Amino acid sequence: VTLSLLMYPVLRSLALQLHSAITGSYISGTHSIAFINCLNEQIAKDIARAIMDKKLAAYVNILPKSLALYFWKGELEESTEILLLVKTRTSKIGELSNYVRSIHPFEIPEIISLPIDQGNPLYLKWIEENVPRD
Repeated sequence: VTLSLLMYPVLRSLALQLHSAITGSYISGTHSIAFINCLNEQIAKDIARAIMDKKLAAYVNILPKSLALYFWKGELEESTEILLLVKTRTSKIGELSNYVRSIHPFEIPEIISLPIDQGNPLYLKWIEENVPRD
C-alpha cells in the first residue's frame, strides 16, 4: 500500500505524458509565466537578455513602467518598476529563479510564477521547442 501511494505521482505523470503524446493534448501546468520586477528599463532589458542567452525562456515581454506600493523594512514605499513576463517550461522555474537572484540588483527581487492551464496549442508547442529540457 505504501509503495502504491509513493508511486502514484510518478505513474500519474507518466500516464498524462503518454495520453498527451497519443492525443496531442496539452498537459496543464507544463509551462509557466514568471513575473519579475525591475528598477528600470535598462535593468529589465539586461535581465531579459541574460535569461534568453541562457535559454531559460522562449519569450520575455518587457512591460512599461507601473507604480508600485510595498512595505520595505517596516515603511510604506512607492516606486516605479518595469515588469518582465517570462514564458518558459515549469521545470525551468527553479533554475530561472536562482539565476535571476544571482544577477538582479534588488536585495529581494520579485520572482513569482503561475502555471499555464491552457492556451494556443501551437504557441505552447513553440515554447517547448525553444526551451531545452532539463
